[in-house]
Amino acid sequence: MGDEEWIELKFRLADGTDIGASKYSKFMTVASLKEKIIAQWPKDKENAPKMINEVKLINGGKILENNITLSEARSLPVGELPGIVTTMHVVLRPPLLDKTKEKLQNDPPMKSHCVCCIL
Repeated sequence: MGDEEWIELKFRLADGTDIGASKYSKFMTVASLKEKIIAQWPKDKENAPKMINEVKLINGGKILENNITLSEARSLPVGELPGIVTTMHVVLRPPLLDKTKEKLQNDPPMKSHCVCCIL
């Protein structure tokens, strides 16, 4: 494969640290890219993601969907700019399941009330 089929990317975490830079195929899906980010996640960081649904990739102000390839992400100007490293921002989405469990534990149990009105 030629160099035109590869994109050089690095990933900026919320605290300003970076993962990468590495070269990735233009035909790689965003979901595969997220799996690589999770595998390369710094060991000293708390709250490391475990699943790709916990990770959002942002490039050019757009959240990239899991099912598209890097070449389909129209906001990637890298294909036309050889030798340039593109920085994508990584945002973590906390698992929703943990928040609901925490809320249920902290809130007093709700009493269900039923009211019927016959006119």
